[in-house]
Amino acid sequence: MDPVEQLKQKYYNQDNFPLRLGIKILDLKPGLAQVSLKVEESMTNFHQIAHGGVLFTLADTAFGLASNLRGQAVALQVSTNFLKPATAGNILTATARELYLTRKTGIYEVVIENEKNETLFLFRGTAYRKANGSTG
Repeated sequence: MDPVEQLKQKYYNQDNFPLRLGIKILDLKPGLAQVSLKVEESMTNFHQIAHGGVLFTLADTAFGLASNLRGQAVALQVSTNFLKPATAGNILTATARELYLTRKTGIYEVVIENEKNETLFLFRGTAYRKANGSTG
C-alpha cells in the first residue's frame, strides 16, 4: 500500500476527534496536506466566532498528515497566530506545506483560509521524526 493510502486507512480513519468535527482530506502527498471543515454553530464561542480550538485542530490535523507522510512523526513545538475570525457557515481550508526536512525533524507551515481566500490563521510546527521512517 502506498504511504498516502496507508496514512488515510490505518491512521486518519481512526483519528476520532478530527473525524467528529467533520474534517475532510482534500489533498495529500509527501510534504503537503490540505484539509477542510465547515464551521457549525456548535463550534463557536461566546463571541459568536469559531472557537480557537477548532482552528488549532484543523491546522494540527493538516500538520500531522503532512509530517506523517514522511514516516511516523510527532509534534515537538507549534506556534499560532489568529488573524481574522471565522463564523458559523464558513468553509475553512488548512494547507500544510513542508518547509524543511532532516533525518530527525521537519518544519511545516499551515495556513487556514476561508471560502473567500482570506487568511484567518497561521500555524508553524516542528515535528520529530521517528528513526524507523515508517508509518506502520
